[in-house]
Amino acid sequence: MTTLTVTILVLLHVSFAPSLAAQLPGNHDTNDKSSSLLPPVATNGQPFPWIHMRLPETVSPIHYDLLVHPNLTSLDFTGAVQIQLQVFEDTSTIILHSKELQIAKAELLAPEGPGSLPVLEYPAFHQLALVSDVLLVRGGTYKVRLEFSANLSDSFHGFYKSSYRTTTGEVRFMASTQFEATSARAAFPCFDEPAFKANFTIQIRREARHIALSNMPKVKTVELPGGVLEDHFDTSVRMSTYLVAFIVSDFQSVSKTTSHGVKISVYAVPDKINQTDFALNAAVRLLDFYDDYFDIPYPLPKQDLAAIPDFQSGAMENWGLTTYREAGLLFDPNKSSASDKLGITMVIAHELAHQWFGNLVTMQWWNDLWLNEGFAKFMEFVSVNITNPELQVNDFFLGKCFEAMEVDSLSSSHPVSSQVDTPTQIQEMFDDVSYDKGACILNMLRDFLTPEAFKIGIVRYLRRYSYQNTVNSHLWESLTNKWYSGDQLDVRAIMDTWTLQEGFPLVTVEVRGRQVRLSQERYLKTDDPSQTHGFLWQVPLTYITSSSSTVHRFLLKTRTDVLYLPEEVEWVKFNVDMSGYYMVHYEGEGWRSLTSLLLTNHRALSSNDRASLINNAFQLVSVGKVGLDTALDLSLYLSKETDIMPVTQGLGELVPLYKLMEKRDMEGLENQMKGYIVELFRGLIDRQTWSDEGSVSQRVLRSYLLLFGSVRNHPPCVATATHLFNKWRASDGNMSLPSDVSLAVFAIGARDPEGWDFLFEKYRHSQHTSVKSRIKSALSISPLQHKLKRLMEQSLAGEVMKTQDLPHVVISVSRNPKGYKLAWDFLRHNWHTLVKKFDLGSHSISGMVTGVTNQYSTREMLDEVRGFFDSLSEETGSGLRCIQQTYESIEENIRWMDQHLPQLKAWLDRQAQGARTETRGHEDL
Repeated sequence: MTTLTVTILVLLHVSFAPSLAAQLPGNHDTNDKSSSLLPPVATNGQPFPWIHMRLPETVSPIHYDLLVHPNLTSLDFTGAVQIQLQVFEDTSTIILHSKELQIAKAELLAPEGPGSLPVLEYPAFHQLALVSDVLLVRGGTYKVRLEFSANLSDSFHGFYKSSYRTTTGEVRFMASTQFEATSARAAFPCFDEPAFKANFTIQIRREARHIALSNMPKVKTVELPGGVLEDHFDTSVRMSTYLVAFIVSDFQSVSKTTSHGVKISVYAVPDKINQTDFALNAAVRLLDFYDDYFDIPYPLPKQDLAAIPDFQSGAMENWGLTTYREAGLLFDPNKSSASDKLGITMVIAHELAHQWFGNLVTMQWWNDLWLNEGFAKFMEFVSVNITNPELQVNDFFLGKCFEAMEVDSLSSSHPVSSQVDTPTQIQEMFDDVSYDKGACILNMLRDFLTPEAFKIGIVRYLRRYSYQNTVNSHLWESLTNKWYSGDQLDVRAIMDTWTLQEGFPLVTVEVRGRQVRLSQERYLKTDDPSQTHGFLWQVPLTYITSSSSTVHRFLLKTRTDVLYLPEEVEWVKFNVDMSGYYMVHYEGEGWRSLTSLLLTNHRALSSNDRASLINNAFQLVSVGKVGLDTALDLSLYLSKETDIMPVTQGLGELVPLYKLMEKRDMEGLENQMKGYIVELFRGLIDRQTWSDEGSVSQRVLRSYLLLFGSVRNHPPCVATATHLFNKWRASDGNMSLPSDVSLAVFAIGARDPEGWDFLFEKYRHSQHTSVKSRIKSALSISPLQHKLKRLMEQSLAGEVMKTQDLPHVVISVSRNPKGYKLAWDFLRHNWHTLVKKFDLGSHSISGMVTGVTNQYSTREMLDEVRGFFDSLSEETGSGLRCIQQTYESIEENIRWMDQHLPQLKAWLDRQAQGARTETRGHEDL
């Protein structure tokens, strides 16, 4: 599963480390908190015969025959499931999952005829117990059959209803599934844990005006009395319940066949089927690539990609039927931007990578979710770099590492591989650590082992564990080989330090002549030094010097070490291209020599190296390793920068400084800071054309810069955007605007009430998700507070604006200096509705909690935030990790402001004085 991110707007606007061995996944009951509770009682008052949240391993499913009949008029469904079971220990009870299903009948199917099974329900753990008076004998196989019914869910998980509006204004309903992580149990009784793999034979009943889709191709349709049709689908390969999928809708499709003979189809609502060609061609290219790269044929005869009108995350990798947000799949060459093209290709690449990583080989339990998600995130970049080189994806990978480090630098972070028990804890694993850190440490390992050795290892892993479940160590064993002159490299020993403890190292480098002294410690944004003790990594260091552009390597295994250079050098740059997941601090003259290099010849370093220096310098200010003056002096070189990664990283470090000030009454310094940033990038902004020309990276950067210039009231940007908006509005929105600059145009248009209302109406009637996405963002940037409030209310209502977009809207409003209090009030007042709709622990909820609050910088706001979250119960979210992250972030902001504001003001004053002196000098000439 993936989440869509809108990078343009993001910038704009604790204990000692446990021993690694203690965290290795073992018997799944040892850490099960539920086992210490009082004996559970079923809903009928009888004792429930199982006390753990995890299912017993006494029986296991082999095969499911599933029949589902959704009614899209009454918006409910009925069904029946027959499960063939294998028994591993003598037992008279079968424990399985069921959530909010009405069980009408349960039977044990025996040769002498069916026998009724009493059913006990324990809703707290979503469990059913089927109690047999016949002993189920070890080694035997048995069949049980259950009949059930439920309403189609109002949320975005389980078997849920979705709707869309046609171009004529008619509202049509459909039903779709989203089972990851623990919601298959809300659609049919099942063994809803990833290790319980089985085959599925699915039948779906529908009306003639609809079609049904599932993981496998349809083999026949049977007509039943009353005009109901029953579609029978082929039996699936062996897979986990969270990958089962079915859809009943009036979708249309386009299809192609890959060179390996797999039929690819893209499904969408009829009015948008003309926006599917780009995704279809991308999917064909990518599936062929993976087929060849993994050297394991895609095992199903078809792969469907379906654009669902209501969808919480970005997409979902259901085997053979991947599902997407419309924005993640639909593309119009005349309306969509360069970043849309990049985003859609990346999302498809992610989900198709999962067909091997996750579907073919699945983690044993959710503690190793990163084996699915980190790999799929990593393979996005590997695959798209080769299949679509024009998209220049390598310009964007580094951003993932910076995003992961932002979360991983807090003491409330978690190891990549973490013990989880409850559905809420499982949901919380779908975060930047599992996805982005997972991808970054894989990239680091690939760089260390060499791409060829890495590929051999992962193909070995996929082949060895096909249709099985794995833990961390299986991957490391597959990647361990005698790569280096007969010495076996212990990949597991290295990688356990990156996956079994949270955080990442700060490597300090001090050059003394030819001697380079190295030390490592945990990088942590806290004022409690005790929390950094006990951490040690095996760090694959890389470096270049002023004398040698060859990448040198050194594995730092100890807390301190020394390496020797062949000669004395002017500068040394560690973590080449930032392929390693660590920060570097240069003691002595190190930072000064690198700053001097950037100011005189910045192209001596790669754009990734420049971006990493910007990031590391400013992040090290936070922990007192680098003076703010040093970081700001380094930023001066950005006036000459033109590459996307250093420019966006420069803005990413500088913009948050005035964002913190916006929450305090300090307009003078705030405007001074804004003025410095605009002046720094003025040359680059003024050179941008208001067009769609250039490479993808140039186009994405143009969108970013022109939006920044417009929001910051840079006169040339405001004048051009105003002119274009007036022309576009005079044409009633029919004039074709360059896609890449339309967000800046809309943002200026949304500043007055008439322009805002005009854009809102265009949003209401547009059938282009990319256009709607840009209008929605522009509406949230508006300074009109009553309109911002209306925008959030409309998103919650879900009629004009889809509720799926509410988290983005709320976060975007919170970034707006006129909206941050509105967003916080909205989040508090609608909290209970939001956690019901989006699910406790989900990425949507955590994104809103941290997104709305992480720019607060006063004690008063911290007290207000604490007051609200402390008032919640555990059922309504008091224990969420994102709340701890929020407290830490606000405390860090307060510390930063208290310690660095005088320095910042003095530095900006010196810059202004220098600029005035320079101007007078020119006047004297």
